[in-house]
Amino acid sequence: MNDNENNENNEDAIERRQAFRLDMEKELVDIIWMNKQQVQQQRKISCLDFSRSGLKLDCDHAIPLKTPVTIIFKIANSNSQNLAGTVIRCIKQANGYFEIALRLTDEKSIKQR
Repeated sequence: MNDNENNENNEDAIERRQAFRLDMEKELVDIIWMNKQQVQQQRKISCLDFSRSGLKLDCDHAIPLKTPVTIIFKIANSNSQNLAGTVIRCIKQANGYFEIALRLTDEKSIKQR
């Protein structure tokens, strides 16, 4: 790990502690991303919490760091909300699932799906 990555990790830790977080009570959301083979992947997963800068998700699948992701709240609803994010953390939990942290990004930075 280089100094730049250390600084980013320290800034992420400070931001996580200072940001107001909304408990999402494991609300189901849909996420979409492209895998290494450039095949679109989609999962319905639990959103654990939401802050002004990002989300924490519980997923049965590891997603590589820096992967662009689209998050869709209430996909079946015509008023569904789409957000764009990038994976900044993916930690395997004891139960086999992955805690995934996303930093929200400008939606234009993710190609339209």
